[in-house]
Amino acid sequence: MKIALAQLNYHIGNFEQNTTKIVSAIQKAKQHGADLVVFAELAIGGYPAKDLLRNRRFLDLCDESLQKVAAACQGISCIIGAPLPNNDPEGKALYNGAVYIDDGQIKSNSKKSLLPDYDVFDEYRYFEPSRQVSCIDIKGEKVALTICEDLWDDDASNSYIGDLMDELRKEDPTLIINIAASPFSYVHFENRINVLKRNVIKAGCPLVYVNQIGAHADIIFDGRSVVLDRTGHQSAQLAGFKEDFRIIDSNQLASPNTLSVESDSEIALIHHALVLGIRDYFQKSGFKKAVLGLSGGLDSAIVAALASEALGAENVLAVLMPSVYSTDHSLKDALDLVENTGCEHLIIPIKDIAGSFEATLTDAFAGRAADLTEENIQARIRGTLLMALSNKYGNILLNTSNKSEAAVGYGTLYGDMAGSLSVIGDVYKTQAYSLAKYINRDKVIIPENTIVKPPSAELRPDQKDSDSLPPYEILDAILYQLIELEKPASEVVHAGFDEPTVRRIGNLLNNAEFKRHQCPPILRVSSKAFGNGRVMPLVAKYPF
Repeated sequence: MKIALAQLNYHIGNFEQNTTKIVSAIQKAKQHGADLVVFAELAIGGYPAKDLLRNRRFLDLCDESLQKVAAACQGISCIIGAPLPNNDPEGKALYNGAVYIDDGQIKSNSKKSLLPDYDVFDEYRYFEPSRQVSCIDIKGEKVALTICEDLWDDDASNSYIGDLMDELRKEDPTLIINIAASPFSYVHFENRINVLKRNVIKAGCPLVYVNQIGAHADIIFDGRSVVLDRTGHQSAQLAGFKEDFRIIDSNQLASPNTLSVESDSEIALIHHALVLGIRDYFQKSGFKKAVLGLSGGLDSAIVAALASEALGAENVLAVLMPSVYSTDHSLKDALDLVENTGCEHLIIPIKDIAGSFEATLTDAFAGRAADLTEENIQARIRGTLLMALSNKYGNILLNTSNKSEAAVGYGTLYGDMAGSLSVIGDVYKTQAYSLAKYINRDKVIIPENTIVKPPSAELRPDQKDSDSLPPYEILDAILYQLIELEKPASEVVHAGFDEPTVRRIGNLLNNAEFKRHQCPPILRVSSKAFGNGRVMPLVAKYPF
């Protein structure tokens, strides 16, 4: 059987665009002599549709689109993900389904059994888990048709049906097809391949895995659909972070046919994900132009470079807002970045505005020494100016804070934390240095001085980040243990870190939760991003 893998970028709720794209892939598969074309999980409607799945009109449009896809399948079969109604009033109203269509008719479906409710997932909110599994016959193949998470759980206690593959194996499948919506993180792909390989070996038959690509605000899908032969070796791998289409012959998967696959570095993957995340956020939201504050520092330089690549430099406005504390070299570094990227720029000094604030507040602040308040006023002046430009020009403000800063609250609400999208809010500062070097891999875009100079907010004379925080190498290592690995402080100390430093960082992390609740959506590239991926109470006494 010739199987076409259609790895597409879907737009949630954009039924006309999605259906056109799906039908086009079906026609392409027919032209290439394919017997079956496979699409991703919940391709009908898009994923994650969240509470749109409670909207009656949305579900009606899902059904209409599914009928249009079925009508296009004349002389060919397809498998596609769609929400399916559950007629049992005792359960949730929907199933997460994989629909098998043959020659214009919906012949059968499989329903997702294991519904993830961790990290960015909340499928139990919408879907009823299936309590039955069985293989389906497709053109002489006995196919174990599964949906994403169905292959991921080794703990039978989490399933109504025990180990799903053990159940399906009783029917002696000749092929596994898994349709997925598996989000990107820079540590996820190897785990994904290992899970797929384990199921192939358990079932003793090949596997076709089709993922989607694209970004939906914070969540990014990387694609990289794969085909494994019956020994678990890769026979095909589709592109990462872009649409792709491939036809394979299931008859050629019976014997080992190992594919040599070159893997991108961790930083390269992060770069590709962030560029896609910016581009899709703008395209799917109907926006074209971005604005951001450019300080001459590393973080804003990275965001400006990424935005210029994603949107075109002519669609990026970088705003330089020097204060009385800004150094000449920072202004030069910012202007060099502008020249290197070709983006638009404005220079709006804030010295006089800050002076006006100081004069206005003289009586109110009488008898009180200058402190963080005056520093925060400068950040809020900049945030106000950027939002004014965003309103006036119709540009979307990009936030430039990194994950290290967001973690410990090293940022000003309504100032440098303003924005509609946080581009590098899931990138630690130490990773940002590597990302800058990757951006400069072919030519200098980010000035070398921006990369090597000590980081500073430049809100007071001779200020350095190290005045307030441990060195980023130490800070990020501790934060990784606390956030990604979710370790208690005692275990982090046991791993060799200084106890007072760990306690201090842990307290900063917990105390900054109220700030993160007011952050813009963050492009997720790690296994534990702030926002939907790390949901903490706003007011709590944290066990530490």
